[in-house]
Amino acid sequence: MKNNNAPDDEGIRLAKRVAALAGVSRREAELLIENGAVRVDGVPAVLPQSRVQAHQQVEIAAGAKPEPVVPVTMLLYKPAGMPTDNAHRLLVAANHHEPERAGQKFLPAHLKGQHCMTPLETGASGLVAYTQEFRIERKLQEDAGILEHEVMVDVAGTVSPEVLMRFERSPARVSIGRQAEDGKQTGLRFALKGARPGQIAHLCDQMGLTIVAMRRIRIGRVPLAGLQPGQWRYLAPHERF
Repeated sequence: MKNNNAPDDEGIRLAKRVAALAGVSRREAELLIENGAVRVDGVPAVLPQSRVQAHQQVEIAAGAKPEPVVPVTMLLYKPAGMPTDNAHRLLVAANHHEPERAGQKFLPAHLKGQHCMTPLETGASGLVAYTQEFRIERKLQEDAGILEHEVMVDVAGTVSPEVLMRFERSPARVSIGRQAEDGKQTGLRFALKGARPGQIAHLCDQMGLTIVAMRRIRIGRVPLAGLQPGQWRYLAPHERF
């Protein structure tokens, strides 16, 4: 039987300790922690339910306010071969785009309620958007039919001028981005409004083209630029889809 007079080796919940230190409610303490304002022994602590010992040093950033975490939108470079349903597993601190880390801190609360608004085929790579922000979710839903997607598509062999002319009767604007010197592969640039998974593959199939690789590099006015496969970044305040 446990001796109630014995010290609790498991410590106490961090939120309880912070509430006592800051003189705030338990919920306000949780908000301070979720916002990254608390450090334990000099190390950032973001889980209110974690436990601390009496001898551990708990610090609260000066001027920190117990406010809800601001919703965010996260932009991921989905690797080819990964289903969109599984790609959210890449949204972890280790994959955060390095140049952005200093200015925008990753918080576990940023993952709560994230919705993927721009799915990709499993075989395709490129830009995928996840959001907690209602205004962004509504924008991507309401403008889904007119939002332009730019996709780089590598196809086997050469693409003749006649095939490009046939694309003029399709919903997509298609141009040649690059042509392999040996003629074994051609890079096509697709600009397509309201693109749906499988649509570009269907168009290429109609033209007798075999897709080798496909990568989405832009959604509306938001580019993939700067990310490597598996990396993600936040949608910047000035960016608009």
